[in-house]
Amino acid sequence: MGKRVLIVDDSATLRSYVAAALGEAGFEVEFAANGYEGLEKAAQTPFDLFLVDVNMPKMPGYEFVRHLRAETATAATPVVILSTEAEEQDRLEGYRAGANVYLVKPVTPERLRWLAKMLVGVR
Repeated sequence: MGKRVLIVDDSATLRSYVAAALGEAGFEVEFAANGYEGLEKAAQTPFDLFLVDVNMPKMPGYEFVRHLRAETATAATPVVILSTEAEEQDRLEGYRAGANVYLVKPVTPERLRWLAKMLVGVR
């Protein structure tokens, strides 16, 4: 069984892109279209990695990450923020929220696979 990844992004296009990239590396991928849906899924089943957008309806990505970090079950799970927000203040906000990595879109499939493998300890 592969490592499990939850992609939390309101863009179906980006979810498909990331799923294809990580699926090729053997990851099992699930989706959430917003932070609330992501928190529901995270409470129901464990994930090895979260990939999170910043700008989403209902709950911004930073808030979603803060919620993950506040829960014992997800406090140590790696989080990658994927965002179009490229300013230093955006990156700092992501790290303050608890993200392990902050990437600015677009990101190549190779970089996503390499980073995901590194964060979950897969060679």
